[in-house]
Amino acid sequence: MSDNNFIAYEYLEQRIPKSMQNAYLDGYTNFGWTVTDRTPDIGKNTVTLKLKRNRSLPEKAALNRLQKQFEQEMAAAAAMESSKTSVPTMVALGVGLLGTVFMGGSVFAYIGGLLLVSIILAVPGFIGWALGYFSFNWAQTRRAQKLAPVLEQTYDTAADYCKQAFQLMH
Repeated sequence: MSDNNFIAYEYLEQRIPKSMQNAYLDGYTNFGWTVTDRTPDIGKNTVTLKLKRNRSLPEKAALNRLQKQFEQEMAAAAAMESSKTSVPTMVALGVGLLGTVFMGGSVFAYIGGLLLVSIILAVPGFIGWALGYFSFNWAQTRRAQKLAPVLEQTYDTAADYCKQAFQLMH
């Protein structure tokens, strides 16, 4: 075997969201990485990627800089994707909690012998409980509409970093 066939590799292990693994895999190939293993994390919505690439790539410093920017954009996109459900969940919980507060007031009014006040407080309590479901759907639709252009721009920026890396590699 001659020295011309020798290749030294560097390795990278990344934990990424399962729903975005294809975008990450497409991106990492532009930085010279090849996947050696893809393992779903048990009990989590993440995947662990094990990657390797040739250590002696030309323009390695520029590739590393572009890769870091790509990873930052993808992390921002992942945070926005998760906020599509986390923010509406908080809205729905808030509405349900408000209904519970009214229902608690109704119970205390009933115990205090104020039947009419109890009934008046029970109505918004039941409405608050019922509106929790509908407020989640409403907030999720609004959040998705609000994030769509920002998310698209984030994915475009990440793709631009991949394109620059591809041009450096070829």
